[in-house]
Amino acid sequence: MKKIICICSIVVCIFTSNILFAETIHFLDYRYILNESIAGKKAQSELKNKLDKNIKSLQNKEKLIREEEKKIIQQKKIISSEEYKKKINDLRKKVSSLQNERNKILSSVANERAEAKKKLLENLNPILNDYMTKNSIKIILDKKNLIRADNSLDITKQIVELLNQKIKSIKIN
Repeated sequence: MKKIICICSIVVCIFTSNILFAETIHFLDYRYILNESIAGKKAQSELKNKLDKNIKSLQNKEKLIREEEKKIIQQKKIISSEEYKKKINDLRKKVSSLQNERNKILSSVANERAEAKKKLLENLNPILNDYMTKNSIKIILDKKNLIRADNSLDITKQIVELLNQKIKSIKIN
């Protein structure tokens, strides 16, 4: 009889501790926070504007190169073959330079985006720590790593509100 009581009390303790532990786990959606916070939206808007401006500049350069190509093709019968080859090689260098410039711009924007994300997450960590302390939370998981969870454990919107109160924008180079 003592063994049965002992086993029952151990089982009750295990189930009780699991229930208490489950209440201290919450989750949030980092992607939502990065995209929907005020600072995140401003950073994305700035980066998009910068990218659009640079792409427009590249398109203008590309248009000029196409016009130059048409002129060279029209002059093909008028100029010597050596002169034609020289102009074609110059044109290829310009195209190559334009492609390199495009790659640098895309790389630069990607790096700035990563830096902005890093800064936003650096500002988010103290907020999460404070929130965990105040609400006796032991673990916060990212929503993308969950298979299933009760929506009442989602703290994303509360964290976005706290982040919006703390920072309004992120400085981008």
